[in-house]
Amino acid sequence: MESLQFLAFVSLTVLLPLLSFFFLTRTSKPQKQSSPSPSTITTQFPKSYPLIGSTFAMYANRERRMQWMTDILKSSPSATFSLHLSFASYEVITANPAVVQHILKTKFHNYGKGDNYHRVLKDLLGFGIFNVDGESWKFQRQISSHEFNTKSLRMFVETVVDTELSDRLIPILSSAAAKTGTVLDFQDILQRFAFDNICKIAFGFDPAYLLPSLPKAKFAEAFEEGVKISTERFLAVFPLWKIKKLLNIGSEKRLRIAVSEIREYATKIIREKKHELCEKASLDSADLLSRFLSSGQSDENFVTDVVISFILAGRDTTSSALTWYFWLLSKNPRVEAEVLKEIREKSESPIFDEVKDMVYTHASLCESMRLYPPVAVDMKEAAIDDILPDGTVVKKGMTVTYHQYAMGRMETLWGSDWAEFKPERWLEKSEEEEEKHWRFVGRDAYTYTVFQAGPRICLGKEMAFMQMKRLVAGILRRFKVVPVMEEGFEPVFVPYLTSKMKGGLPVRIVERDIDAKE
Repeated sequence: MESLQFLAFVSLTVLLPLLSFFFLTRTSKPQKQSSPSPSTITTQFPKSYPLIGSTFAMYANRERRMQWMTDILKSSPSATFSLHLSFASYEVITANPAVVQHILKTKFHNYGKGDNYHRVLKDLLGFGIFNVDGESWKFQRQISSHEFNTKSLRMFVETVVDTELSDRLIPILSSAAAKTGTVLDFQDILQRFAFDNICKIAFGFDPAYLLPSLPKAKFAEAFEEGVKISTERFLAVFPLWKIKKLLNIGSEKRLRIAVSEIREYATKIIREKKHELCEKASLDSADLLSRFLSSGQSDENFVTDVVISFILAGRDTTSSALTWYFWLLSKNPRVEAEVLKEIREKSESPIFDEVKDMVYTHASLCESMRLYPPVAVDMKEAAIDDILPDGTVVKKGMTVTYHQYAMGRMETLWGSDWAEFKPERWLEKSEEEEEKHWRFVGRDAYTYTVFQAGPRICLGKEMAFMQMKRLVAGILRRFKVVPVMEEGFEPVFVPYLTSKMKGGLPVRIVERDIDAKE
């Protein structure tokens, strides 16, 4: 029976691409028309066919999946629709805050990561905090929460981030500014910066990845490969990865090699930390890894999963957010001038207070992540049948995906000027003082879902903002970051597990006249 099922699966996965090719190459191409205004755009919902569902539409839009889904959600009266995947399998996709609140808070216990999510990411993340539910998730979150108190945040900003900034990043940028024509991939620079930071604060380990030579690191390259291939599993129209994994060929073979390299690196960190703890009399300044190792967890594989998950969170999310942020600043000189003005006003304050009080900069970072969220989509799986607030029926085992990228582009949520990079939408003038100052006005976590919401809301939210604001202040105070792109060029948003800018962000660094008023 199993062999017959396998043969049927192989036949289907071979036949569907052929059918898709036949169908797509014989349909008439849509005629070009003048671009309509955003408020008049209507998108046809994907057609569904017996057995194969909306496979044709998914295949046709595989290179623009983010925008395709966004357009459909904008056209849906409830900002929710059900995508027929194949056979009797459906995925509910939403940009409706009421639905998001329902799955992340109201019915939290009914919507976990689920078997499919865990299966797809198990090779990379194992049983780490981002790939589990239930008691294992609770345990990891409880241990991790001790890392994000005020004392840890202050130490993170004043020692880890500031040291990496002054000793490594600033000298690299100064050198680039001094040499005419030097072009840096700023996305790569920011990833290196974030990687050093997360390893120092979470594991007490300095990988020294951000050095003037910008060294290649087998681990970093393997990590990038692992994230890319794992994401492709999610995005694949046809689950051919299961066959390739079984046969150990192609991308699945590369993933196996990459994961082996990643786990070897993480295991090395763990063993060095164990040796350090054996010689250490006190755990007063224990880092995250020390806490896990001292919690009674002796399973090295489990702790390795923890390390890999936190590297993913600390390295990729903040670097993704900042890559898009610096690109948006370069396109919006008015906003850059306001950020720079605030940085100069706060420059005499102690480092922690300076960062904490940067209200306009904070708003500009929120605005940037609204348009380019570090995590573009997140999915949950229903444990039992349910009905969503908009009336959508959800069956047991069905995936419900909330689409952060689309939510940041909904006119119903952000107004007709949603496409503008406008930090002021997060601010209002305080009337309490004689001299009016900006006051930050946040949006609820179910409308602005960048940091998730409910019981699984991001533990590192404040730490991420502290790191980003300190970095922005340290760079902009001395340098102007100028993207090296042709006029009118728009970077491509790549929705990996954490989003990337396709091809990186090539920039030139220009030394700023500190005395000049811009």
